[in-house]
Amino acid sequence: MPQSFSHQKLQGRSFRGQDLIGADFSGADIRGVDFSHAVLINANFSHARAGQQYRWIISIAAISVILAALAGLLPAFAGGLIGLLLVPSSVTETYNRADFFWISSIISLIVLIAGGWVTVRRGLGSSLGVLAIIVTVATAVVAWAGEGEAIAALIMQFVAIGIVIASIAGGALAISVARSLDRRWTLYSVAIAAITMSVPGALEAIQPRMLSPSSGWIALCIAAITTIFALSFSIYISLAATAGDRKYRSIQALTISLSSLGGTQFRNANLTNADFTKATLKTADFRKATLKRVCWYQAQKLNQAHLEATYLENSDLRLLAVTKEGRDRIYDHLDLRDFNLDNADLQDASFIGADLSEATLQSADLSGAKLVQTQLYKANLTGACLTGAYIQNWGISVDTQLEAVQCKYIYMKLPTKDDPDPCRKPDNRNESFKEGDFADFIAPIITTLDLYRVQNLDLREMAGTFKTLDLFHHKEIDPAAAAVTIQQLSEEYPEAALKVVVLEGRGNQKVRLQAVVAGDVNRSELSAKYFARYKEISSLSDENLQILLAGVAEKDERIHSLERLLENALQQPKFYVETYQHQEEFVMSQSKGNVHIEGVQGNVSGVIAAGESQSITGAAIGAISGSVTNTIEQLSTSDSDSLGIKELLTQLQAAIEAETELADEDKLEALEQVKTLAEAGQKPEDSVLQKAAKTAIKILKGTASSLPDAAKLAEACANLLPAISKLLLLV
Repeated sequence: MPQSFSHQKLQGRSFRGQDLIGADFSGADIRGVDFSHAVLINANFSHARAGQQYRWIISIAAISVILAALAGLLPAFAGGLIGLLLVPSSVTETYNRADFFWISSIISLIVLIAGGWVTVRRGLGSSLGVLAIIVTVATAVVAWAGEGEAIAALIMQFVAIGIVIASIAGGALAISVARSLDRRWTLYSVAIAAITMSVPGALEAIQPRMLSPSSGWIALCIAAITTIFALSFSIYISLAATAGDRKYRSIQALTISLSSLGGTQFRNANLTNADFTKATLKTADFRKATLKRVCWYQAQKLNQAHLEATYLENSDLRLLAVTKEGRDRIYDHLDLRDFNLDNADLQDASFIGADLSEATLQSADLSGAKLVQTQLYKANLTGACLTGAYIQNWGISVDTQLEAVQCKYIYMKLPTKDDPDPCRKPDNRNESFKEGDFADFIAPIITTLDLYRVQNLDLREMAGTFKTLDLFHHKEIDPAAAAVTIQQLSEEYPEAALKVVVLEGRGNQKVRLQAVVAGDVNRSELSAKYFARYKEISSLSDENLQILLAGVAEKDERIHSLERLLENALQQPKFYVETYQHQEEFVMSQSKGNVHIEGVQGNVSGVIAAGESQSITGAAIGAISGSVTNTIEQLSTSDSDSLGIKELLTQLQAAIEAETELADEDKLEALEQVKTLAEAGQKPEDSVLQKAAKTAIKILKGTASSLPDAAKLAEACANLLPAISKLLLLV
């Protein structure tokens, strides 16, 4: 039973290392609470208030007041020192070359102004670098002039400048800390301390008794100007650091570290799936915590928490996590693993190349989003809207949750100048997916077995060459009418090179025919034409339909082949059928699934998939075996006494076919690799086939390693593969 601490005052308590799975801290006061190393999976912190207890706030405020006092004292003292050397006094008049003191003071003031300009443009770090260069050059010039007194004055004034810069940093830190405490009295205290301490600082530096009245006023003015200059820059830097300006990250980091002393600790805690909706998280420490799928929706003051080395350190991602508003924004190539985007508005957002693996996007609006090459392994898109999204080469797995996805249409690739058609599905632009169509369409399938045998093929390129036409028949299908329609469209649109490669469905409830078509064909027009023609043909009487069939039967036996396939498939409660394009043969499985491809990430439709294996029949093995034999026969026979590539591949094929320990689907895959090796042997100069052959060797070795040591195929592979690799120049 999860523990409940809802709306309780828990200030200062320690839950360090405790098991608090599912605990309820909603509305609780968790200021100063230690959750370090605790297990807080699924914990509820909605509306909770993190932060510090009052004793820590008072201590931190005291530190900021001390820093402010120094920020007022030091620049006033430094300004007075510069003024002391700028105006005549009893000290300067004792030297013969007092004019050099005046010159050195002017140089110092110029350096101070230049340092301020660089600080605004580049930050404190760059300012120190520039000042160091100016100091070195100025000192060298004065030393070359041989004026020892001037060098001493210059060094004193440069030390004064260093004091001013240090006071600026201290003042910025004091103001930032005071602002982070959200207490007006701390800001008032800081301002009073800085102004009050500037007066004794200036008086101590210039020692009025050494100056004439006019000179004293000049020196005091210089001290006042320097103090105002320093405090103004402190305020500017504080505001910029609080706003997240990267030039002042060091001030921001120091502010968070100092102001979060005694704050709520989540360091090293496991916060997987925790909920911080509308929680106040000021000064909370999340460093090294597990933050998988944490909900940060409308969390307050998250930017004042310790977020180093977490995904929330990125201000753009932090804004997305808190607001869940990502419409039209670009998140290309960002690491968004384990991100919580439930119910987020991501319409037209770009996630090209982004990693959203194991993220949760339940009920998110991804309409029009660019999910090109986006990794969504184990992601949860339950109830998400994908209408109009671009899913070219996106990465999904059987663990990707796509239940109840809302999708009227989808695009398989981004439009380009060369290819403005983004491959819309459904192909007919006047149609939309009906309920369940998208789930059936997106099921991970490989368009044709003939395509995946070339293991090194970049399927992202293949997607640009082979395009598919998906034809959904709801409720029922007339096999004869469908077969005739396909044939007529093939003849009417020869440029489409229309060829059915996949049938998929559940009995007669819904059937999907998938065909490959030429890249430049108008698939929307072709889809509309198909259904109009199908409706026309299916409405014919049985007598007229038989006459039509008889009239075209002599022209193409493939009509009857497709018709018989459909009739047989419709007798099954669930079916999935693929065709070998090179032999026009169909292979049907009772169970719906996909073919697992070792080393390949993608398929023709742009869906990267992994999952259950497809069942392959014995007839298919026989067909592939004949194809392998034909390919091997095209190799030349070795003229020497030693075995050539043809003989070695023949032995390997025989060993695969005779191996009783090898499952049918593994035999089919192994035979495909033998065929790849034979093709590489025909064209040893082809680099693409050479790469394919290397992959085939690896797959065959993997297949053999999975067999018992006594298996004949394991022994054959151990003897034959090294020799084949050598003859194909793969080693």
